[in-house]
Amino acid sequence: MKTFFKSLGLGAVIVVGCLLLAIYIAGTGRLGNFDPVTKPTGPAVDHAIIQQRQQLPASTLTLGDKANTEILFGDLHVHTTYSFDAFTLSLPTTNGNVGSHPPADACDFARYCSALDFWSINDHAEQITPRIWSETIDAIRACNDVTDSSNPDLVAFLGWEWTQTGQTPETHFGHKNVVLRDLGDDTIPIRPIAAPVQGMPIPGTMVRGAMALLANDQRTRDLMKYTQDLEQTPRCELNGSVRDRATNCIEIAEDPNMLFDKLDQWGMEAMVIPHGTTWGIYSPPGTDWRKQLASYRGAKYQNLIEIMSGHGNSERYIDNQAYNIDANGNRVCPAETPSYLPACQQAGSIIQQRCEAAGEPATVCEQRAADARQNYVDAGRAGHLTVPGVDMWTQWRDSGQCRDCFLPTFNYRRRGAAQYILAMTDFSEPQNPQRFNLGFIAASDNHGARPGTGYKQLDIKRNTDINGLIPVLTAGNTRSAEQAAESIKINLADANSQRLAEAERFNSFWYTGGLVAVHAPARDRHAIWDALQRKAVYATSGPRIKLWFDVLSDAGEAPMGSTVETASNPTLRVRALGSFEQKPGCPAYATAALGEQRLGQLCGNECYNPSNEVRPITRLEIVRIRPQQYPNEPLDSLIEDPWRSYNCPAGNRGCEFTIEDDEFSGAGRDAIYYARAIEAPIPTMNADTLGCEYNEQGVCIRMRDCGNNPSDDCLAPAEHRAWSSPIFINAK
Repeated sequence: MKTFFKSLGLGAVIVVGCLLLAIYIAGTGRLGNFDPVTKPTGPAVDHAIIQQRQQLPASTLTLGDKANTEILFGDLHVHTTYSFDAFTLSLPTTNGNVGSHPPADACDFARYCSALDFWSINDHAEQITPRIWSETIDAIRACNDVTDSSNPDLVAFLGWEWTQTGQTPETHFGHKNVVLRDLGDDTIPIRPIAAPVQGMPIPGTMVRGAMALLANDQRTRDLMKYTQDLEQTPRCELNGSVRDRATNCIEIAEDPNMLFDKLDQWGMEAMVIPHGTTWGIYSPPGTDWRKQLASYRGAKYQNLIEIMSGHGNSERYIDNQAYNIDANGNRVCPAETPSYLPACQQAGSIIQQRCEAAGEPATVCEQRAADARQNYVDAGRAGHLTVPGVDMWTQWRDSGQCRDCFLPTFNYRRRGAAQYILAMTDFSEPQNPQRFNLGFIAASDNHGARPGTGYKQLDIKRNTDINGLIPVLTAGNTRSAEQAAESIKINLADANSQRLAEAERFNSFWYTGGLVAVHAPARDRHAIWDALQRKAVYATSGPRIKLWFDVLSDAGEAPMGSTVETASNPTLRVRALGSFEQKPGCPAYATAALGEQRLGQLCGNECYNPSNEVRPITRLEIVRIRPQQYPNEPLDSLIEDPWRSYNCPAGNRGCEFTIEDDEFSGAGRDAIYYARAIEAPIPTMNADTLGCEYNEQGVCIRMRDCGNNPSDDCLAPAEHRAWSSPIFINAK
């Protein structure tokens, strides 16, 4: 009997030992594989097809640009599964699109599914090891090599994303895409430049191994291979020349100035494009771009801003604020307005209702409500965690959201809005005040190697990043079921980083994303780059609206993006043509190039497939912004949105509007103008965002659970639009 138990004990030790060894091996990535390096499948698109795609209907030729340029459409914000968040979304355990989506997929998608003219790869630099960077360079070169570089069908740019997130407004700078012009060996940095990683620790080897074995699928084991590669890649020395470091390290820039400085050291043609500037899922309440204007302007690189993406629209400076600051410098909860319900106010309402239901005295409940409001604002990004046991679909209502915005970002941070950024002036040097004079672009920010996904409003789980996010962000995220009658204090530093994402609610704020359009004299890389640098660009919410915006003054005629000095009243002219209605399916040339199987896997058998019908432009709008003339000048009266509006005649295939600003010469101050061209409404994914169900008093009482029903694309009418880059008029 003793021998039996000894044998049993030894056997148990052996079993446990083997299990631990298996977990360790899986955690080191030895059971996984790196994705095979692939090249684009299809050849270049025939130029006869491209010319046909570029043609305007005969009746609208009078709208054309007189400057001998054509309008090209692109996407300068694209992730592949080389980004770890994108890789995670591809796992079977997240109900994602199983399998890798490498840069070659993005190239084929841009060429045949979305039929773009140019695109850029922007995987997160924080996870780009030397192996991944080398493969990315090869893939972008391969995408360009199938076409004639002097007259290409598609131009692919190399780049990355600097993905910085601070826990407080003072330490937060946000996300910025870096795009490079050239592809020669001597014009590409040895390594991209990453932000410090915050809140994303790499799990230990044994934890990774357990994850891989429990998931029991090859894709998760492959993820451990990449994670091991990242863990074994050291961080470069922070200081010193970027050219003197070992090649096998990840370069870090702690703030935008360090990023700009390191780009200067490389001395290569690059641009830095901020994005997600109002996106509250990672921007702390109170985030303010004023500090970037004062200290982190980067005028050499930051000439453009992405105002629209698959995460929403960041254009408007709206009447909302997550908290106010009192005379003593303390955070206080602002009052509700007709257009905005602060989440801190709703936290107080929830606690007060619970308290009253528990039979507590009114004075006690009022004090608990006040405490709840204060606890919420004090907790910053963790405010929603101060109210235990909340039903996300009924109790938070539409708090924290813009109620009247076009496809807004989640938990909108108004001091990152494009209008706010343009209206600010920094007076640190009174004789040389500074501003952000930025052009406007839009992009997809797609994480499935799908540049330009906004061509059709269908298949929400394929064409937005809604796919798989809730399982990722709520994994192990158990919310208290107790409906406590008082709030709790939360220290942001101690909060679970996963629970900072209000994943259930922000699932209703994913969109197909937008495009950037350039007015360029040719299709080649340098012509597109020069147009971007001149800000001869505009943004669209996805449809390929044609837009021209010019100013006529005593200084002559100048297009969007220009800076003009004049003493006379400027005349502004907007011209626009709606996008083409889409036919179902894919054009024959795409099927012939990729084959039915590849087309189905890549495009879901739905491509950019224009008909001859043009969607009507219903109105043209001009926004006027008069930048601050003195410190602390209130902004609300300086942003006129819209300043002028013109309803387009019914039945026209294009629309034109000209107006003089007869107030300019007498005002004695500079002005900024940009135009919006707005199409007739079409059904659009998540256009109703939270999909509120309202009671008789007009109060949102229940929200729609969008994205968890694969047959529901959450469609609602939306007026798609294009935003011109501003024209900057300086008073002579």
